[in-house]
Amino acid sequence: MAGSLNKVQLIGRLGADPEIKQMVNGKSVARLSIATSQSWKDKSSGERKEKTEWHRVVIFNEGLVNVVQQYVKKGSNVYIEGQLSTRKWKDEATGQDKYSTEVVLQGYNSSLTMLDSRGNGNNSNLVKENKSSLPNENMSQDNSDLDDEIPF
Repeated sequence: MAGSLNKVQLIGRLGADPEIKQMVNGKSVARLSIATSQSWKDKSSGERKEKTEWHRVVIFNEGLVNVVQQYVKKGSNVYIEGQLSTRKWKDEATGQDKYSTEVVLQGYNSSLTMLDSRGNGNNSNLVKENKSSLPNENMSQDNSDLDDEIPF
């Protein structure tokens, strides 16, 4: 189908420590549970309401798995970008087919950014594995031709 897009962007907090497992091929996979919430003021009562959604995230990107394993924990605030994927599996207890929908971070079209401040004053908490959108590393670093009189 031409003109389709499968892209998910979430900002939320981890509800539990990441689960890291080894696959049969020897590579690692990380599983996260991320909560996103929205809040609003109820028009009739004036009461503040909040709704939380939970999202399953699976990371196959080896570099991101390593970062998650070292730096991400329960309560971490993260931005993730990946693709929505539904997989079919068989429940061992009942033998029935089950379905799970997850956000998958795999390959070049995925990213993870840790949003929590680490108190060190630099941007070392930014981790991005999205080579298709990274600027060309061969570009000149000379910015002397930029106009300094831009008002923002």
